[in-house]
Amino acid sequence: MVELKTETSIDAMHAAGRVVGRALTAVREAARVGVTLLELDEVAREVLREAGATSPFLGYRPSFAPTPFPAVICASVNDAIVHGIPTGYRLRDGDLLSVDCGAVLDGWAGDSAISFVVGRPRPADLRLIETAERALAAGIAAAVVGNRIGDIAHAVGRVCRTAGYGIPQGFGGHGVGRRMHEDPEVPNEGRPGRGLPLRAGMVLAIEPMLIASGKDGYHEAPDGWTLRTDDGSRAAHTEHTVAVTEEGPRILTAR
Repeated sequence: MVELKTETSIDAMHAAGRVVGRALTAVREAARVGVTLLELDEVAREVLREAGATSPFLGYRPSFAPTPFPAVICASVNDAIVHGIPTGYRLRDGDLLSVDCGAVLDGWAGDSAISFVVGRPRPADLRLIETAERALAAGIAAAVVGNRIGDIAHAVGRVCRTAGYGIPQGFGGHGVGRRMHEDPEVPNEGRPGRGLPLRAGMVLAIEPMLIASGKDGYHEAPDGWTLRTDDGSRAAHTEHTVAVTEEGPRILTAR
């Protein structure tokens, strides 16, 4: 069931989203060659602590997961698409890092993700990340009253496919509210004019995931969480929590 949020609730979610934005900014600033993923997780934990927020990631265990998630960020490096568990891995020059983070503040959740390169970037990685950001912007622009979920999915997918990138099937965005994952699902590819009508008060996480090779194949790593590209090509992931309002889409996790 899709819950429509009031203006007051959306304002509260915006407060949670600002915490997420600060955490992602702090992680990006701390991500240098030689820094471990666990150290980046601690950076995000400190931002949450200072804000009086909790993490919807820490201890989260959906039906597919063999263990509860042990961190407050997902840190996915190079061929990892999403759900990477922070480890003692030390970042290397040129690594493509995708970081997903959430926060719960006063009972409301925010969820967002960024991708960036540590050290000297490859031009191909910059193109991949820029396309992911354009796909996110296109999806947000389609999140207006009167459109449908399929319009968001089509907008995201068109940008990705036109640029020649793959899209991991079965993973995408979702509703957000008092829980990080709520109805409805928001695919990264679809047909315009199809699916659930968008109404004022819906709050959605829109999150493109792109595979550089143009192929869609992925597999689950032995940790039971991380999704990796089948062909070892690099991936990028971006995300914002967005409210559908009568005035247009409102980004709640701006950085």
